[in-house]
Amino acid sequence: MTVLAIRKAGDTVLKAQAAPVERISRKLKQLLDDMAHTMYDADGIGLAAPQVGVSLRVIVVDAGDGLIELINPQITATEGLECGSEGCLSIPGVYGEVERGAKVTVEGLNRWGKRQCITTAGLLARVLQHEIDHLEGILFIEKAQSVYKGRNND
Repeated sequence: MTVLAIRKAGDTVLKAQAAPVERISRKLKQLLDDMAHTMYDADGIGLAAPQVGVSLRVIVVDAGDGLIELINPQITATEGLECGSEGCLSIPGVYGEVERGAKVTVEGLNRWGKRQCITTAGLLARVLQHEIDHLEGILFIEKAQSVYKGRNND
């Protein structure tokens, strides 16, 4: 597995809408492996393909209960609102308070093409929404009610 370079704010790939995955290939599975390796190496809890320079609708997340890989994820339902602190591997040292759905349902494919449906709340719901925003070319600082520099103690 390879640790990929994480693109930083200002890189045009982070502002583009990512393309849907048409076919799950060996190359795509390698991308999933490399993305997970990169996320863990950077002490992150989520990573979207555009953050490693690949404009495809692919995310990996691990909010503490194990790795989740989603291809072509989409939010199909949200419930309630919740404000919470977020950071981003593409904007190191910057954090912000972002309002997001308190509970979400996300659907997508796993690496074998099987449809996955995740209904969740709390940190996992926040991370999924944050990573799916990356696929739309949206950075959390664009949604943040306040932004601050500092060290996140998570």
